Amino acid sequence: MKNTALTQTHEALGAKIVPFAGYNMPVQYEGVNIEHETVRNAVGVFDVSHMGEFLIEGPNALDLIQKVSSNDASKLTIGKAQYSCLPNDDGGVVDDLIIYKIKEETYLLVVNASNIEKDWNWIQSKNDVGAEMRDLSEDYSLLAIQGPKAIEAMQSITSHDLSAIKFYNFVVGDFAGIENVIISATGYTGSGGFEIYCKNSEVKQVWDKVLEAGADFGIKPIGLAARDTLRLEMGYCLYGNDIDDTTSPLEAGLGWITKFTKDFTNSDALKSQKEHGVERKLVAFKLDDRGIPRQGYDIVDGNGQKIGIVTSGTMSPSLSIGIGLGYVPTVFASADSKINIQIRKNAVPATVVKLPFYKS
Repeated sequence: MKNTALTQTHEALGAKIVPFAGYNMPVQYEGVNIEHETVRNAVGVFDVSHMGEFLIEGPNALDLIQKVSSNDASKLTIGKAQYSCLPNDDGGVVDDLIIYKIKEETYLLVVNASNIEKDWNWIQSKNDVGAEMRDLSEDYSLLAIQGPKAIEAMQSITSHDLSAIKFYNFVVGDFAGIENVIISATGYTGSGGFEIYCKNSEVKQVWDKVLEAGADFGIKPIGLAARDTLRLEMGYCLYGNDIDDTTSPLEAGLGWITKFTKDFTNSDALKSQKEHGVERKLVAFKLDDRGIPRQGYDIVDGNGQKIGIVTSGTMSPSLSIGIGLGYVPTVFASADSKINIQIRKNAVPATVVKLPFYKS
């Protein structure tokens, strides 16, 4: 297991450390519900340095990115980021990712920790245009500062006007006494905030200054367990659960990042799928009765016949009900459709709902 540059810091703070995507990661400090509410109501900081970062550079960088990604990266201007995915040749998804345009002919791709080697090999296998590729994953750290008080809490440690950085925009500048830090108005919680990219040698200083600056605003370190409940309340996909090598971006509700204004890997097949419709869809559901849906639980119809599977599920800390995502035939996919979640011996009734579950 690898450690992040802050593993010892988390241990000193009393975090429960678990193996995740090849790293020792803090899953919780005080408890999932407390940490969840901290991010929803104030501000929290996550160490997500296990994520991967690739630099794609050169005159053909955009050509390579356009070929491997589903979204249209030609729309990016310097200082903007874009959510996208890497389709495979079989109708599924290699990974989802964020693409940053750092400068002309320089792009940063941020990928999931468990897929770093797979993504690198995949992109490299498609690089017949001679784009320069560098894997920075081992050298860089990533902190997510999330919550409605993030701007106010962090403004004192940067000269940039944080309120002026729009969603999915970023600046490169000073933060917590370090220069050339990426301050990105992205996140995975639905409660606003920033993601901070810096070198491993700099992240301890950044972490300490973030906690110091946020002290008056109730900042707390937050673990991966609350990260999961927060993203699920928004209905954000998690790779390995809700999307994988067998799920089409159109089935997963990611048609909005699948642009057929260009050719990309497997785009003809996906375009045909869009034209003819998909047979199953990823839906969001709320339990009508008490219970907690979990990944892998069967979704059944009124006759007890299996029609799908839960891909993500939890007891929502904000809503105090069981919520989840899962794939079902399209006939069950419209809002207000009735389904059942098989929780041990009980088929617990549930209702398909529109996302997000949590509305601030």
